[in-house]
Amino acid sequence: MKNLLIKSDNIKGLNYLLNERDLKGKIDLVYIDPPFATGGNFTITDGRASTISNSRNGDVAYSDKLLGNDFLDFIRQRLILLKELMSEQGSIYLHIDYKIGHYVKIVMDEVFGIENFRNDITRIKCNPKNFNRLGYGNVKDLILFYTKSSIPIWNEPREKYTEKDFEKLFPKMDKQGRRYTTVPIHAPGETENGKSNQAFKGIMPPKGRHWRTDVETLEQWDKDGLIEWSSTGNPRKIIFADEREGKRVQDIWEFKDPQYPTYPTEKNPDMLDLIIRTSSNENSIVLDCFCGSGTTLKSAQTNGRKWIGIDQSEHAIKATIDELQTVEGDLFIAKPEFEFAELGKSQAANFV
Repeated sequence: MKNLLIKSDNIKGLNYLLNERDLKGKIDLVYIDPPFATGGNFTITDGRASTISNSRNGDVAYSDKLLGNDFLDFIRQRLILLKELMSEQGSIYLHIDYKIGHYVKIVMDEVFGIENFRNDITRIKCNPKNFNRLGYGNVKDLILFYTKSSIPIWNEPREKYTEKDFEKLFPKMDKQGRRYTTVPIHAPGETENGKSNQAFKGIMPPKGRHWRTDVETLEQWDKDGLIEWSSTGNPRKIIFADEREGKRVQDIWEFKDPQYPTYPTEKNPDMLDLIIRTSSNENSIVLDCFCGSGTTLKSAQTNGRKWIGIDQSEHAIKATIDELQTVEGDLFIAKPEFEFAELGKSQAANFV
């Protein structure tokens, strides 16, 4: 499939993908950053985007006037079509404002099933705000992460330990200067006849627990010097810091928005890289039907994925093409080639 940029209302664009492009069940990852029901317009003035709605200057990049049930119906219609396009191993990340996000979650539960809800990710978007208001300063929005099934693409994301992490998580040091920590070798639950409920060095697991592995493995760990014995004879498994790939990514992310965006509500590219690497594979198709500044599409391109972007705004299409043209291409990253289609018009163009 060739990469595709569509200028269109996204309902029309999604139906086009289903009916004309035969992409039902072929999209592995959807990321969308729809309007947040702010009740205003977002504008661009002299090439600089407003970061708040209802700016009175500049050209309107997009309108965010739908509120309440009208907004939720708007989202529901698009989610239903997106689910049809998603593969069985597909995931969707919906980026939304904290004021409306919990209502949107109910709609996503309805469309994708509450059993396929994975995370409500808190995204720290800016520095602390210190102006007076009735309420705490708001530095976050949220991302709702759902899968289509119980077998999604999942490339475990890891982040590097900081020096403070090493000191806190691996507080011990061996004779060679290697940092390590220890963990129990038993776990909750009893087994009656299994190999994890036999004596290890003459010791049985504590009452109500079993060994985490079979006794043969425990014996090998001890032989290899990977069991630390306390002064009271309590065995624990040694975990070395330099053998860990990194720490698991948690559900609070700090990816601040660009300070001077070229398009309103432009998102942090490192955040899109994380999402795309985690929930898609090389040559997976990534779809953003509110593609705005084109950040999702650029991230898909630089990470070796196929992509489809949809937006009805002239400003968004221009910003997206400009963003894609910043990918220079090298031995590892292909220079973007894509088809451009404006629905309602007969012509389509190929871009290199």
